[in-house]
Amino acid sequence: MPEAGAPPSRRASSAASLANRIPALLSLIALMLCAFTAAASPRIGVVTMQPGEIFFERFGHNAILVEDPADDTAISYNFGYFDPSEPDFIARFIRGEMSYQLVALPLQDDLSYYGDVGRGVSLQWLDLDPADAAELAAALAENARPENAHYRYDYFLDNCSTRVRDALDLALDGGLARQMGGSRGDTFRSEATRLASPDFWMWLGFDLGLGPAADQPLSNWGDAFVPMRLAASLRDAHSPDGAPLVVEELELLPHRLDPEPVATPRRWWLWLLAGGIIGGALALTGRVRPRPVAGLALPFWMISGVLGALMLFIWFATAHRFGWANYNLLLMSPLAWGLLPGGWRLARGRAAGRWFDILLQAMPVLAIIALFTHWLQSLPQQNGHWIVLLLPIHLGLMLGLRKRARTEH
Repeated sequence: MPEAGAPPSRRASSAASLANRIPALLSLIALMLCAFTAAASPRIGVVTMQPGEIFFERFGHNAILVEDPADDTAISYNFGYFDPSEPDFIARFIRGEMSYQLVALPLQDDLSYYGDVGRGVSLQWLDLDPADAAELAAALAENARPENAHYRYDYFLDNCSTRVRDALDLALDGGLARQMGGSRGDTFRSEATRLASPDFWMWLGFDLGLGPAADQPLSNWGDAFVPMRLAASLRDAHSPDGAPLVVEELELLPHRLDPEPVATPRRWWLWLLAGGIIGGALALTGRVRPRPVAGLALPFWMISGVLGALMLFIWFATAHRFGWANYNLLLMSPLAWGLLPGGWRLARGRAAGRWFDILLQAMPVLAIIALFTHWLQSLPQQNGHWIVLLLPIHLGLMLGLRKRARTEH
């Protein structure tokens, strides 16, 4: 007769041994599941592109890279696309109502342009929890759907880099924002003019066109509107377990253009020296030869009026909030256009008239108000260099031409 089973003592011993092994088996299964989940979860990185030579490339660029081991794909989620063929594109650009969109495309397709033009590209792989990485990848894929992809672009507050920053912060449950509360001492103006400095006209537009809101001190969080600043902050950040957030940094493409501009101190005394020399020459020459001085002043007054009108347009007719309430209006005002008829008459050897005399004295008075306004504010608009340049010029024109306004024939 076959054996029906082991003796009771052996069965009890086997049961006890199996019971002792269950926790170890469960732990092994859990480890295998974790390893499988980690292997199957996407890998997240931040791709940073160095500045280019076209005006809208001066600030650099970035994107989020999602590498999915399940299908061996590397998708770049790029928030920096716009369509110049959209209706009213130019008008909306001028009004500050631009529409940008998130585009998902293979990494190599995204890199091809940067390789062609010589812009360097680096990649920072991030240490994200597998569940957080999977959730971020799913959110990006949903956000890239055509019905969700568009957003209202803001140069400083909502651009391609701040969108990358915000997506990472959401994946870290606000941990990135908590670590980016320090400051490098930057402002929107200092960063905009620094990066625009290789292009004189772009630099000039930012420096003259930005108002006092652009001079508020930025935290590293606000500084992240510049992709290269965000990359620097990520190097210093940590994941929730205290490990460095960036686990690996690679150069994908070498940078073959001029390096990113560095911040340089503004030597206001050079501007004062230039303004003093020009203003003094205008005052002295205007007393003896007012006609050529008036001829030189005409384009100055014309340009001042145009710039002042543009500042008023930005303030009252656009959504470019960082150009509102610009104190440079006290230095370059549309009132300067009122000097043109009298200046033209004076340049032809005729009397300029009483209104010319009044406006000629008003221009330096407005510039002096700008100077006192600058001194009295705790966080003034950083236009002191323009004040010390233009105030002496306005004074020089007044001193050189005022006495001639009614007597020259």
